[in-house]
Amino acid sequence: MRFRGPSDRLRAWAVWSSSGSVSVRVKGSEEPRPAHQSPRRGFLELRSELGEPGPRPLSWVTMSVSAQRLVEELQIFDVECEAALTEKLVELCILYGQNEEGMVAELIAFCTRTGKVCLTSETLNSFEHECLSKKLSRAPRDGGHAGTRDIVSIQELIQVEEEEESLLNSYTTPSKGSQKRAITTPETPLTKRTVSSRSPHQLLSPSSFSPSATPSQKYNSRNNRGEVVTSFGSAEGVSWSGRGGAGNISLKVLGGPESLTGSYKSMFQKLPDIRDVLTCKIEELGSELKEHYKIEAFTPVLLPAQEPITLLGQIGCDTNGKLNSKSVILEGDREHSSGAQIPVDLSELKEYSLFPGQVVVMEGMNTTGRKFIATKLYEGVPLPFYQPTKEDGDFEQNMVLVACGPYTTSDSITYDPLLDLIAIINRDQPDVCILFGPFLDAKHEQVENCLLTSPFEDIFKQCLRTIIEGTRSSGSHLVFVPSVRDVHREPVYPQPPFSYSDLSRDDRKRVQFVSEPCSLSINGVIFGLTSTDLLFHMGAEEISSASGTSDRLSRILKHILTQRSYYPLYPPQEDMAIDYESFYTYAQLSVTPDVFIIPSELKYFVKDVLGCVCVNPGRLTKGQVGGTFGRLFLRRQQAAGGEGRRSPCTAVQVVRI
Repeated sequence: MRFRGPSDRLRAWAVWSSSGSVSVRVKGSEEPRPAHQSPRRGFLELRSELGEPGPRPLSWVTMSVSAQRLVEELQIFDVECEAALTEKLVELCILYGQNEEGMVAELIAFCTRTGKVCLTSETLNSFEHECLSKKLSRAPRDGGHAGTRDIVSIQELIQVEEEEESLLNSYTTPSKGSQKRAITTPETPLTKRTVSSRSPHQLLSPSSFSPSATPSQKYNSRNNRGEVVTSFGSAEGVSWSGRGGAGNISLKVLGGPESLTGSYKSMFQKLPDIRDVLTCKIEELGSELKEHYKIEAFTPVLLPAQEPITLLGQIGCDTNGKLNSKSVILEGDREHSSGAQIPVDLSELKEYSLFPGQVVVMEGMNTTGRKFIATKLYEGVPLPFYQPTKEDGDFEQNMVLVACGPYTTSDSITYDPLLDLIAIINRDQPDVCILFGPFLDAKHEQVENCLLTSPFEDIFKQCLRTIIEGTRSSGSHLVFVPSVRDVHREPVYPQPPFSYSDLSRDDRKRVQFVSEPCSLSINGVIFGLTSTDLLFHMGAEEISSASGTSDRLSRILKHILTQRSYYPLYPPQEDMAIDYESFYTYAQLSVTPDVFIIPSELKYFVKDVLGCVCVNPGRLTKGQVGGTFGRLFLRRQQAAGGEGRRSPCTAVQVVRI
């Protein structure tokens, strides 16, 4: 008989009579219809009805199974078998392609292993379910579908076939005419690049995860797109178009095995462990300052002295409020002061800049042992710069683009700013693009109000796929930095890199996922990368007194470089959940970076601080309007005779999207 379609085929199953004939029954018919008198021809006919290729030998079918031979094999093991059970064994032999000797051997082994003494119908059912079926599922498939699958699992075969048809249909768009599938030959294979040649607008479908995916009117009505809002260095003769990664681009994370590459258990830290991390930080920086300033020894903070003394400790606040000049305390290290605290009088200091968690060395008087009057504050010492090696490769010039999320405005989820950024990447073809999170912001209105219809992880992957496939034509290397504001992740600091398993072989060469924070080498030029708004956090806690004009942002950046940490503030800002054991391992500066990218809600800027070019590119969106991104021009410069180090970052611009 012929099947009229998948629905009929799905309702079909084979029925074997005790004589070994094959019957096919379709739902609705009363009597089974013999496919053929021969079991072998019946199987071949059924394969033909299921759309399988032409007849082929079915080695798994036993053409002659003797009930008498089965009884004789069982008698060897002194096992008696009823006639009904013998017929069942005959069916099992035919069904699973076993001869009489092999079937009895497996049955006896099963009964011995399970402790079954008598041979009953329940025993045979258990034997089939626990032994024969599992053995069949582990058997390797040759060619297309395995032979036994054709008979035993017809529904599974039909389901696979329909899934394949659905998969092919998903790569086409509906139309009135017939669909023509692209012809692939060995000379013209269908590559992944060909499949994903759609525009970013086709890759990203906001309507699939939001019922109100309307574009932002304020964003689309902007008239200052492409405007350069601030610049650094000389941009004369600089072409802000890269080579699309065509040159020798070497990207590597500093730290090697010590870098953060995967997730870790958080929220299990104990207070003594946090104390140990802070103490190690005090002792390490104290040792560096002691050696640099040739200090003989540090004095315990509570020891009274009638002469000037030098103390080592960490700045703290005597209350739970904001730090001010009257609430400063110094918490000593474990070696010299056993962690004791003493109030600090800053009235004798002409200039100072302090924040909670700062490790300092102070000189002054402590006549009573109850209050320290500071007269001198030693400045921190930054780490040396990285010295490039031959492994870093050589380069004439590189263009790097940096952008920080959110990538959609607060009143829309259409990701129009992200699509505009992708268009800029394809136009300018930068050598490296560094993209900071959040990609799906936890502070977005539709996220906070639970208006999205898809899981956060799915939306994030759709954004990631849009960026990766949408910039493929540019050839640019992509670096993704996570954020604690990415809603699909645990908001713990440091952040492990994103995990994305759908990268093609070609994309793996140009896409790199790094941790937050991270020190990244681009051809030997070290980039310090962090998506955490440390400027905003430290700016709210820092206190200062300066006789002349002093730049607040430069002071904070100097603190970060001299404290040698990506987050030196302690206690951290309320929204920050820091795992201090991982923080001590993964969030410390190993060298002073050549370029420090530190996005912030504060106004964009570019500054040279202690020889490090610090860039705040702003965020790609600011509420309902467009924001900014940055682009940097790198060129290796040799220092002239008698001249100090020259920064490889020769020009920077911050541009409106």
